[in-house]
Amino acid sequence: MVVLGIDRKLFMSAVIGAFKKLNPIELWHNPVMFSVEIGASILTVEFFLELLGVKKAILWFTGWTTLWLWLTVILSNFAESLSEIRGKARAESLKTYKVSVVAKKLKEPSFDSPFEEVSSIDLRKGDIVLVQEGEIIPGDGEIIEGAALVNEAAVTGESAPVLREAGSDRNAVIGGTKVVAGNVIIKITANPGETFLDKMIGMIEKAKRRKTPNEIALEVVLVSLTGLFLMVVVNFRVLSQYLVEVTGKGKPASITTIAALFVCLAPTTIAALLPAIGIAGMDRLFRRNVVALSGRAIEAAGDVNVLLLDKTGTITLGNRMASEFIPVGGHTMEECLWAAIMSSIADETPEGKSIMELAKKSLGVRSDAIPKKVKVIPFTSETKISGVEVEGQSYRKGAYSAVKDYVEKLGGTVPPELERVVSKIAMTGATPLVIVKDKDIIGVVALKDILKEGIKERLSKLRKMGIKSIMITGDNPLTAAAIAKEAGVDDFIPEAKPEDKLKLVRDLQKQGYIVAMTGDGTNDAPALAQADVAVAMNAGTQAAREAANIIDLDSDPSKLLEIVEVGKSMLITRGALTTFSIANDIAKYFVIVPAAVSPIFPQLDVLNILRLEDPYLAILSAVIFNALVIPALTPLALKGAFYKAVSPNKLFLYNVFIYGLGGIIAPFIAIKAIYHLIELFVR
Repeated sequence: MVVLGIDRKLFMSAVIGAFKKLNPIELWHNPVMFSVEIGASILTVEFFLELLGVKKAILWFTGWTTLWLWLTVILSNFAESLSEIRGKARAESLKTYKVSVVAKKLKEPSFDSPFEEVSSIDLRKGDIVLVQEGEIIPGDGEIIEGAALVNEAAVTGESAPVLREAGSDRNAVIGGTKVVAGNVIIKITANPGETFLDKMIGMIEKAKRRKTPNEIALEVVLVSLTGLFLMVVVNFRVLSQYLVEVTGKGKPASITTIAALFVCLAPTTIAALLPAIGIAGMDRLFRRNVVALSGRAIEAAGDVNVLLLDKTGTITLGNRMASEFIPVGGHTMEECLWAAIMSSIADETPEGKSIMELAKKSLGVRSDAIPKKVKVIPFTSETKISGVEVEGQSYRKGAYSAVKDYVEKLGGTVPPELERVVSKIAMTGATPLVIVKDKDIIGVVALKDILKEGIKERLSKLRKMGIKSIMITGDNPLTAAAIAKEAGVDDFIPEAKPEDKLKLVRDLQKQGYIVAMTGDGTNDAPALAQADVAVAMNAGTQAAREAANIIDLDSDPSKLLEIVEVGKSMLITRGALTTFSIANDIAKYFVIVPAAVSPIFPQLDVLNILRLEDPYLAILSAVIFNALVIPALTPLALKGAFYKAVSPNKLFLYNVFIYGLGGIIAPFIAIKAIYHLIELFVR
């Protein structure tokens, strides 16, 4: 069952939490709402004194105003409590994966080494454990021997297992996940209570996270305004008493009127929703399988103006695919295609499989027509070529320079057009592989980086938002330039090494830029630690994860773009609600001020532009609107304000028009409607 689009259980928990937060010790962290609670408490005492006849006043006015002041505080607490409860519900689901399992602790990092069975809670950083097929990984660690398919649904929600293997940047594993296939030896990298799941759960449960600098600055402004308005209403009370004595007209403003005036003047709307905006920002990222380890990281993401993007996996799909075959040396296309097939028979890499698929499709060759018994010549770092020997013939493929040396050593000749063909392919951003049969060069296959779908459009949107994109790649300058042009990035760094990445981040920061980058390897850790927004892949190394302030559980580097969008949305939401809060105060001034002062200065009734005849009903209407606007805007605080990928100036004007002008007009309409509604009950 749902209530107002919210699960009933979560709704009731948030209601209970809202009442618990009425505790002054709990509420004082929000000074504006704390001052409203003090005002409500004073009016409560005032109401009972009037009820007992100790003081004379309009009882119904004091009673209803008191009730709506308390509701203002409760509704504010509800917005914050709801955002906290939603996050804590996710934490509870994660706790189900924190189980104590039997771990096979090894004395030596060897599959043949004897093991001792211990509880996972007794494991310490540096311990070596064996995890076999079907077993739960007992703690966070790095695979140092073997490879395995791991089900990480406990963390990522993805049911498909992922490959984790020793000696790669994808050797990190998380406690609570399950080995589906394979046996591995893991070195534990975290003590109990310090695991990744522990940190995630703790982060989510600590919804009262540290306030961000912008949040603190805005809160200082709100507190200052609240103090200013408090002095105004106190002076107004004194002034009204003085004027009544001097003029002999009207009567001094009552405590109820003063309290209502203060609450309507104070920036209660944004003060009520400010905590929920920050918590909801972290929650929106978590729903995208991204864990922000601090609110500061999300806020920095909203201020980012430079993105450092890895080419592989972020801009491109990660695996180069065969796109074209070019015969050389007078050979036919059919000869070139067949040689490509034969040289790739034993190549199990994605690139090798793509060559086979495209060549077979082009020739119309069935798989059963390809020889099965072949002698495999594996790729080595020395030869830089690979291939097979079959039926007395030799087939090879590899980089231009390696194949050139190979053929010349065998006494073969290099076709004169080969270098031109290879250079032309490289200039388009593709990788050329030269195909050889025996000692005769047959042709060249182009392996092309495939751009991720929609990446060009997304980079274009970021550019409109004033964010510069820089592609980082190990490719040569020609290839990097071609890919950068096709993808539409603003700049690129070719042949980048770890020290180059770190220097780039530092140089950009010195120029005043807010820098975001992504990485998954140990060599990325220094630059990640330096970046303002550092996104590490969950599948990456422990060093990368520890250096980052945001973890992508799906290990999708392109998530960096989504993180920036969420950060922008959070900042825009805060700005939009602040604009609306300040704007709707204008309507409340025109309602409550004339109602409060017209008994003393009838000529000020000209400010009563809504023509509300009963001053008490007018004040109560403003108080009711002031309370109801909080739950009305809570969904906006939780979901985030809609924004377009446009320049900051256009976005500012858009928000001023929608939330500024709307914040002025809407309250006049709402207060007028509330006035006539409660008038029916009073009369």
